[in-house]
Amino acid sequence: MSVDLDKYFARIGWDGGRTPTLDTLRSLQHAHVLGIPFENIDVVVGTVPSLDLTDLEAKLVAGSRGGYCFEQNTLFADVLEQLGYGVTRYTGRVRVGARPGEIRPRTHLVLGIEVPGGEGRYLVDVGFGSIDALLEPLPMVPGLVREGRGRRHRLVLEEADGPAPVWVLQARSGDIWIELVSFTLDAAPLPDIGVANWHVATHPRSPFRRLFVQRTHIDGHLALDGTTLTRTARDGTVTVERVDGLEALRELLESEFGITPPPGVRPER
Repeated sequence: MSVDLDKYFARIGWDGGRTPTLDTLRSLQHAHVLGIPFENIDVVVGTVPSLDLTDLEAKLVAGSRGGYCFEQNTLFADVLEQLGYGVTRYTGRVRVGARPGEIRPRTHLVLGIEVPGGEGRYLVDVGFGSIDALLEPLPMVPGLVREGRGRRHRLVLEEADGPAPVWVLQARSGDIWIELVSFTLDAAPLPDIGVANWHVATHPRSPFRRLFVQRTHIDGHLALDGTTLTRTARDGTVTVERVDGLEALRELLESEFGITPPPGVRPER
């Protein structure tokens, strides 16, 4: 089973050409991030999100829902493979908020993309969700700073205790570089991705047992963390609101995030 490309393109509002070029990849990634919100509602209501392509199409494409990294990047990887791109899946460690020296488990999924006839590989991630996330493919060249749609990113290499060097995706925030995620270039087989997805959804200390919903717009970014809604405008202006009650939560999800929430959704679990 593969995702229906016509339905997927309609979902993200994209009508570009289907030749697998760098420009096509760039346009698709941006349209996907704008078109499908980041959310972990299934985890909050007590289920493990399915990574089966049939289920992903029903939820993220046909349904008024979004998903988190494993769902979003699994869906996007299938689309890119159908178009003729080379896709390698990597599992990574989220570094945002980590303590110095803390080693977190591999609970994130990113993609290494090869463009037919091109040179090198690009890092693609449509499932990070945050205001610092990638909006365009990033060349996998250590130290190269790339600005895309108002955001600046780079990849740096770290020496590791093991045989494989560690790649670290960084985003520029004000006057500093912040670390988003680290990964190595060993391809992640689908069973390992499934185990990581199950761990994130079921571990009692998983941060995703609390509601997280994010959406990137042309003119800004929305982030819902539990009952706290943060609006970041294009000029950097930030406003914070509190969402009180289930009725207000459901209305917010539908009106501003474009999500029709399933029964049982609530800010805390």
